[in-house]
Amino acid sequence: MNRRQFLQSISAAAVASTVSEAALPKAKITRVRIYEPPNLNPLFNQSTMIATVETDNGLMGIGEGGSKDTLEQCAGTLIGKNPFKIEAIWQEMYIAWFYPPGREKVHALGALDMALWDIKGKALGLPVHELLGGTVRNHLECYATGGAPRPANAPPLSLGDRAKATIDAGYRAFRMGAADIPSGATFNTHDAVRKVAQQCKEVRQAIGPNADWCIDFHQRFDYSDALRACRLLEDLEPYFVEDPVRDEHAAQDLPKLRQMTSVPLTHGEEWGQRWDFNKLVENHDVDYIRATLPNVGGITEMMKVAAMCETHAVGIIPHFTGPISTAALVNCLSTFSGPVIMEYNYGGRPIEHLPECLDFKDGKALINDRPGLGVRADLSKLKQIGEVTQEGRKNVYYRPDGSLTHW
Repeated sequence: MNRRQFLQSISAAAVASTVSEAALPKAKITRVRIYEPPNLNPLFNQSTMIATVETDNGLMGIGEGGSKDTLEQCAGTLIGKNPFKIEAIWQEMYIAWFYPPGREKVHALGALDMALWDIKGKALGLPVHELLGGTVRNHLECYATGGAPRPANAPPLSLGDRAKATIDAGYRAFRMGAADIPSGATFNTHDAVRKVAQQCKEVRQAIGPNADWCIDFHQRFDYSDALRACRLLEDLEPYFVEDPVRDEHAAQDLPKLRQMTSVPLTHGEEWGQRWDFNKLVENHDVDYIRATLPNVGGITEMMKVAAMCETHAVGIIPHFTGPISTAALVNCLSTFSGPVIMEYNYGGRPIEHLPECLDFKDGKALINDRPGLGVRADLSKLKQIGEVTQEGRKNVYYRPDGSLTHW
């Protein structure tokens, strides 16, 4: 490249940067509304509450998660802000109340962060995955918990037949529980270990040597029983064993378990922000993480989690979440270069209040090019339960360069 070509390339880059900045309109956040959808999931960390973020130029973004009180507290930080300064808004939501937010509040923070990415994508006419660097895969492989969806009046299938039907429907893997029994019944862990081994053998025989299956221990076992069960499954080659020990014990037990068994391990459906699990990833004590949206704190944080996982060769298997958050996961994880498999339980069925949301076919989550998250909500089918229009607490200091720091 000669000097003239070099200068021309520099000039072109500067013009492109200017065009990109100019493409974002001036905007200010004026209102956050909180809606309760039909069939609300009442669990704090699986909440399907819906939040919309509105601006003075008509742009609106949508997010999912949190509860009325946690969303209202976080939403005050957004009012009056430029919606495109997503990182700065995230940092202020996190520190404005001084005490670090727990998992329930991070869930709400993640919902509002999701809505800001939706606004930015819509403003630029681009899907969020393009803002994150573009996709690296054609689709996202999925697994089905308990089996692929079947007609309501269909006769029950055996465990092995459900596993085979799931693989035949195009899913990457069949996922099962560990010796599942009705809630409230007595669970004898010593006996359950033997049942787990028998059931997993049935599944492997049903799907053959080349298909995949996985199992969720659901934190039902103490370390010794978890180790026994993992070792009994090694020759059956599970795709992963999920939540083998209690979450409270994960930091101490997973590193030991990793050294004692060859089955791939995953953990973390209860995790929130990345400081819950960064050491386990850095030490490769898990093969996959179950962190999901909005639990980690939204798209802004999920991409930092993805970078951490890529650095240490750890895959991502996000826990099931609400439909809007699932659409956000497709945007995020389609750009992640490491292994991904999604827990997908919607089976392509329509969601009445979301006429545009998820694209799914033959056991695969599909990537679309609709602007923002690619989600359209019918607000008339939602119940508004809250609204924030006033600025909230702003207990922060600024460094000399204008960045935020703690009060």
